Amino acid sequence: MSDLVANIVGSAAAICSITSFAPQAVKIWKERDASSVSLKTYSLTVTCFVLWVVYGIMTKAWPVTVANACALVMASGVLVMKWRFRDGDPDK
Repeated sequence: MSDLVANIVGSAAAICSITSFAPQAVKIWKERDASSVSLKTYSLTVTCFVLWVVYGIMTKAWPVTVANACALVMASGVLVMKWRFRDGDPDK
């Protein structure tokens, strides 16, 4: 397999991983309600991305590091909103 094909597949996977959290984040933000989001699932997801970032740094695998750092930001945003909006909008 050529490096070009591998890089295209890897880039597509990274983009999918990073953007997969956007619909959930937008939904929580618009509705100001995260009661249906699993705290355990997102806590584990954030932990996984932290570990992938650490792995990427340790092995100097910068594409792994950057892609997982971006996904970590997105998943962390959902997790923060889960804590903030766990029972609906706190301002209501």
